[in-house]
Amino acid sequence: MKTIKGPSLHLAQFSGDAPPFNDLPSIAAWAAATGFKALQLPAWDKRLFDVETAATSQGYCDDVTGVLAEHGLVISELTTHIFGQLVAVHPAYDAMCDSFAPAELHGKPQARTEWAIERLLMSAQASKRLGLTEMGTFSGSFAWPYLFPFPQRPDGLIETAFDELAKRWLPVLNACDEQGVNLCYEIHPSEDLHDGASFEMFYERVGQHRRCNILFDPSHFVLQQLNYLDYIDIYKDHIRMFHVKDAEFNPSGRQGIYGGYQSWENRAGRFRSLGDGQVDFKAIFSKLAQYDYEGWATLEWECCLKNQEDGAKEGVDFINAHIIKVTDKIFDDFAGAPVSKAQMRTLLGIN
Repeated sequence: MKTIKGPSLHLAQFSGDAPPFNDLPSIAAWAAATGFKALQLPAWDKRLFDVETAATSQGYCDDVTGVLAEHGLVISELTTHIFGQLVAVHPAYDAMCDSFAPAELHGKPQARTEWAIERLLMSAQASKRLGLTEMGTFSGSFAWPYLFPFPQRPDGLIETAFDELAKRWLPVLNACDEQGVNLCYEIHPSEDLHDGASFEMFYERVGQHRRCNILFDPSHFVLQQLNYLDYIDIYKDHIRMFHVKDAEFNPSGRQGIYGGYQSWENRAGRFRSLGDGQVDFKAIFSKLAQYDYEGWATLEWECCLKNQEDGAKEGVDFINAHIIKVTDKIFDDFAGAPVSKAQMRTLLGIN
């Protein structure tokens, strides 16, 4: 068994235009003072990281790791969710997704996707230069508007969507393989890969690619009412990244999983800061320790109520309290005794 590494911090929800969150040295100093041991860098946020430079410059990558090392930090992983989202965009989301790409690509879905795939390839190269082996992402979605089958979905619609999704992602997975990087899809509502069944559909279509893996975030399963502990049992061999994020689901006579189009604070399902929700993290950390999870426990702060800096400070203590330092002994070894093969046969009554 292995002891999980952590806590790491996903920076996407913390970076901003005001100090100390507007550049890497400042946010690294703040994170280290808060108690984090690693940072998960969003590859799309140029305030913190320039993925285009990192893809070709070992010197730049060494400088980035050096900035973190000054504060006793390392990079846990790169994340590429914004790029991944643009690999597959249903036309209903075109206008909203345009903001993820440069202005000159707005209104040009094909060019936008090509731009995103190019940056995914850069991110894989950068990950290798940084000495990283895992990279997080979203799958994007063609089929999400057809989640509920009424009017009934035409035969072949979902299969067509997943065929195209696999076609677009396979070159990225191959490039990740060349760089020695596992691509970890965050299983997430609004993505075509949103649960176990949809992951399996995709996994089969990419030929069970060895770089096709999972970023596990139990909060999304609370909101879907999916058994996240069974999920770990089923997909333990694919889980290579872990977002430690809490959530709660409190259905009423007025709303349930779909949330009634309400704001986050008024939904039955809400993301919460660590310890304020319903996720059974003791069981999750136990299972990940049992299954030799080798990666990081990374705080992702998303809460509709609590201040993000308070959530980060409390989250450090929460993760530290849940990481299990695995034992190198069997607890009842003291009562064991050496037994020969002949004695074993006698114990079993075998002549």
